[in-house]
Amino acid sequence: MASAAALSEQHLRAPSSGGTSVAVHELAGTDGPDHDRVLIAHATGFHARAYLPVATGLTPRFHTFGFDARGHGDTAAPPGWAVEWTGYGDDALAAAEEVAAGPQSEQTKQGERLIGFGHSMGGALLLMAAHRAPRLFGLLVLFEPIVYPPVDPAAEPPPPGPLPAGARRRRRTFPSIEEAVAHYGSRPPLDAFDPEALDAYVRYGFTPDDEGVRLKCEPQHEAATFEQGRIHRTWDLLADIQTPVVVASGRIEDASPAEIAEAIAERLPLGRYVAMPELDHFGPFTHPALVADLVATSVHELDELDDHGSP
Repeated sequence: MASAAALSEQHLRAPSSGGTSVAVHELAGTDGPDHDRVLIAHATGFHARAYLPVATGLTPRFHTFGFDARGHGDTAAPPGWAVEWTGYGDDALAAAEEVAAGPQSEQTKQGERLIGFGHSMGGALLLMAAHRAPRLFGLLVLFEPIVYPPVDPAAEPPPPGPLPAGARRRRRTFPSIEEAVAHYGSRPPLDAFDPEALDAYVRYGFTPDDEGVRLKCEPQHEAATFEQGRIHRTWDLLADIQTPVVVASGRIEDASPAEIAEAIAERLPLGRYVAMPELDHFGPFTHPALVADLVATSVHELDELDDHGSP
């Protein structure tokens, strides 16, 4: 079986709206009897291959893929595209349909499901995709998805949080990958990342240029994505999503998406909430084995319900 690192160099392309060609990466595992496929949807400013340690933790039971949303990783945004999250939702749907469709072997035609794992922004995108294609996913497992109730138009707009400003200040270039890893690994929050997750984030999140290497996700694009995160209307779709969904969160902190996770699960017809207080919002990067276990356990529990019937 090919290593996760070798697999991550391979990718498919899925056509999405506005002429976007979505990069879909094979991260770990292979097809086989009872091997469900998993699609990972990343957080703002990250990319699919930053989740390689999670994907590795899902082998050999799962065949894991991930996609880069437009303007992130290896997926270019359409020229002149104004950032809005429904376009990212288009990318999630395109990637999911690509992974679900094939290649199909005789082994995988029988009973294989597509499982979605979404982190932060990625959780919202998978919910959008599940709403548009109700039979596409067998299960979604979401860690602190960015889905907020609509803002009252008559209310005073909330002050901008620190994330957009922080993104705009982000350093774009480094002399080398090694120096970028050392830089990020010396300061929070990335200093708490699993070393393999940190290395994958940098190695696959930068591209060579005249100054050494530069970020693939431009700081302005990341900032605009954060700014749009509270105004997409995915909250209004939750009651209509018929896919089973596990919504997990780390410890509850002020101004953290963990605050809203349980309410999201309650609004979903087939939603369930899981508290993981030992984690924070970066749990998939700091504790990838725990998050892989969350996915595997969620699938197992769904199978148990299917075998014995809902209580």
